[in-house]
Amino acid sequence: MRLNTRLTLAASLALSLCGAANAATELVIATVNNGHMIEMQKHSKTFEAANPDIKLKWVTLEEGVLRQRVTTDIATKGGQFDVMTIGMYETPIWGKKGWLTELKTDTAYDVDDLLPAMRNGLSVGGKLFAAPFYGESSMLMYRKDLADKAGITVADKPTWTEVKALAAKIHDPKNGVYGICLRGKPGWGDNMAFLSTLVNTNGGQWFDMAWKPQLESKPWKDSINFYVDLLKNYGPPGSSANSFNEILALYNEGKCGMWIDATIAASFITDPKQSKVADKVAFAQAPTAVTPKGANWLWAWALAIPAGSQKVDAATKFVTWATSKEYINLIGKEVGWGNIPTGTRKSTYTNAEFLKVAKFAAAEKAAIDSANPNDSTLPKSPYVGVQFAAIPEFQAIGTTVGQQMSAALAGKSSVDVALKASQVAAERELKKAGYYK
Repeated sequence: MRLNTRLTLAASLALSLCGAANAATELVIATVNNGHMIEMQKHSKTFEAANPDIKLKWVTLEEGVLRQRVTTDIATKGGQFDVMTIGMYETPIWGKKGWLTELKTDTAYDVDDLLPAMRNGLSVGGKLFAAPFYGESSMLMYRKDLADKAGITVADKPTWTEVKALAAKIHDPKNGVYGICLRGKPGWGDNMAFLSTLVNTNGGQWFDMAWKPQLESKPWKDSINFYVDLLKNYGPPGSSANSFNEILALYNEGKCGMWIDATIAASFITDPKQSKVADKVAFAQAPTAVTPKGANWLWAWALAIPAGSQKVDAATKFVTWATSKEYINLIGKEVGWGNIPTGTRKSTYTNAEFLKVAKFAAAEKAAIDSANPNDSTLPKSPYVGVQFAAIPEFQAIGTTVGQQMSAALAGKSSVDVALKASQVAAERELKKAGYYK
């Protein structure tokens, strides 16, 4: 009887140990509900098949909700997520605070293949704290047929003066064509993403080296007056409510002669299934004025691991897989090369299959390569970021200023009044946070 009991206990222990060895590590991944991320979820079975000891659990959220949830979780050390989808705004702030785990990749990952602008924008002190899933800059997208008809050749690197002249020539509202479409909807990542680049190229900045806001400076006044005048004369009605999706719809209907916005738009406006003008589109760099510095923005949606995570090894395996050359090739072969996440790796832009379907590839890469978040303004600035300042207070400041600029565009306020109110709000926010007295 004792022998049987011992055998039973030994068998139970063996089964228990076996079960523990086979128990999979569950990774909870917080991500944004856009097309590229949804595609990644569909292909997560490929990762799980190659890593049977890891199971993936997805928490998919709208952008604003995602930001709120992951910020709260990481700031309170909640430990709710093992992998977070964050951007170039959060990464340098959180990396500096010690809230993120440094990403240590193996040689197969080929970190040197990452585009320098993406790698730099997601690093702090030379250490990578998030891996780019897809990246973008901004560029000029225009109707070549309308430019040809007007007898104008668009330079690869146009000036804002040239863009305004072309907008005037091709503006034909009676026939449903507007000279230029630009963002007007308020938001730090919306109208202010575009307007920050316009201010940069006019020689301006958000804050000087003493952290004093510069919103009533000559570059800001020149930029906003130019913008309001340009859209009032050559833009579509209701521009103050237009964001990326509204302008994309107008462009695909053939209603925009020009558009300066995210390079990611190029794949949509050249797709004949979505765009009525797919075969009439051409590309150039974002226009410049006083300086080429900061003329085009830089952004990446990236994957990061919170500091203090108990699952760093498993999380690192997933992050490196999802941002690898192997993953890009998987999507290219299974979904189509026009659907791959772009803007992250040098090898994407030497891939013959991708180049066959992406006539925007060279312009997109040139735009990304030229953006430098560590040197985006003519006067020296104390912050990192091209179209934002990577400080916690910027979200509130950018949102307030965005509302004022949208009001000026809608004619509800003068440019000077809107900039004065913006300056006061920015000063109040930074004084409260202790940047200066």
